[in-house]
Amino acid sequence: MPVAEAVAPRLEWKTFQEIVPEFATAMASITHALRKSGIEPGLRELIKIRASQLNGCAFCIQFHLNDARKLNVPAEKLDLLAAWREAGVFSARERAALEWTEHVTLLAQKHIDDEAYARVQEHFSERDLTLLTVAISQINAWNRVAAPFRFTPPVPGSAQ
Repeated sequence: MPVAEAVAPRLEWKTFQEIVPEFATAMASITHALRKSGIEPGLRELIKIRASQLNGCAFCIQFHLNDARKLNVPAEKLDLLAAWREAGVFSARERAALEWTEHVTLLAQKHIDDEAYARVQEHFSERDLTLLTVAISQINAWNRVAAPFRFTPPVPGSAQ
């Protein structure tokens, strides 16, 4: 079996920050608001990982896997996230958030119908659903920066 070729970054995260520090500052502001939102930190990491999986963003997948592990998100949830519907390890609230994450992330592929909105509303207040949608939108924005530039994924356990 041939060995996969290393994929070279087009731009490193540190260089990106130097070029547009305002972007990182603005995103940090959103992150701060989301941390105060009341949405469980582990759930926030699950949705960030799932959106990043859908978008093929290696940097963000690894970054948020590292954060999820620091939060002690159970390994089986991280291992089975790509198959969350069949896994049987996610709560109803987590499943609703993951379904919503997929709808928001894949918006260009399929319109979000009222039934999908009603399902997520069963588990999130209007405020929390708004904040959940902002969190999903934020990670999608990060994916659309990190993936095209191929930021080098952070080493697990390293300072980020």
